[in-house]
Amino acid sequence: MSQQRRARPRLMRPLGLTIAAVALVWAAFWSPTAAADPAIRAIGIENQYADVIAQIGGDYVHVSAIETDPNTDPHSFEVSPRVARRIAEAELIVENGLGYDDWANRMIAAAPKSGRQVINVQHLRGLPDSTPNPHLWYDPATMPAVARALAADLSRLQPAHAAYFQRRAQAFDASLQPWLAAIAALRKDDPGVPVAVTEPVGDYLLQAAGTTIATPFSLQDAIMNGTDPAPQDVTIQNALLTGHRVRVLVYNQQVTDPLTQSFLGIARKHGIPIVGVYETMPTPGYTYQSWMLAETLALRRAVADKSSTETLLHGSH
Repeated sequence: MSQQRRARPRLMRPLGLTIAAVALVWAAFWSPTAAADPAIRAIGIENQYADVIAQIGGDYVHVSAIETDPNTDPHSFEVSPRVARRIAEAELIVENGLGYDDWANRMIAAAPKSGRQVINVQHLRGLPDSTPNPHLWYDPATMPAVARALAADLSRLQPAHAAYFQRRAQAFDASLQPWLAAIAALRKDDPGVPVAVTEPVGDYLLQAAGTTIATPFSLQDAIMNGTDPAPQDVTIQNALLTGHRVRVLVYNQQVTDPLTQSFLGIARKHGIPIVGVYETMPTPGYTYQSWMLAETLALRRAVADKSSTETLLHGSH
């Protein structure tokens, strides 16, 4: 179920207590000697990163995610004391970067922990702050890099299990092959197929598949950040759909507003198949690999059979 859009600046501010104050409150009451769990306490700020941590760390990690709800807008996340406590306790954290979850970066700094390993995916990929699309997990090059970094950082935390972490990272890479094959098949069978989008959520995947994204990026960026788009961009998008100039409309299933609802209505009226994409991994039933494969197969069905997949209801491991 989609939610009404709220204004969502990239740097979100918590309500009430400041991040530093919340973190210090929990730091004052939490003692590292109180924990009895020998597993590495790890956090993926978004649940897709938590899933990959669990796959690499296996029996030697205790993983949780902060942003998990596929029915809400991750950009409007609000910090709580409970979240601050989890951050303060974590020995390993994966955050996205690019302004997507900067609140976490500030909380990590406010509650330092000796030996903590932090993977910022933006920095891992060597991306500048000016990178316009923060949805890095849709890029096929991202999670293999994350898996390698996780194996290295987990090995620093528990050197006795380094070989175990490396084996699991290699197995993770191998498990991505069905997804990569589906991307390659779409690129081969329908090179340059034109698509429209509402936001740049799935753009990295669309680019990897060789599609032509016809929607102006200025429109995508405005919708993503909750600002008013230029009227001429809206006119272009409407013409793409009414004129059958695109073969698919890809939209952010988690967040819609009256404008994106109007695009969906036009697409349905004119027989343009629709594919919904997500900012956090749909659960239960999906792993990162099966989620990405499901999105890619939905795109292939839309192109080949004019079949819509507006919502991923069920997944499988």
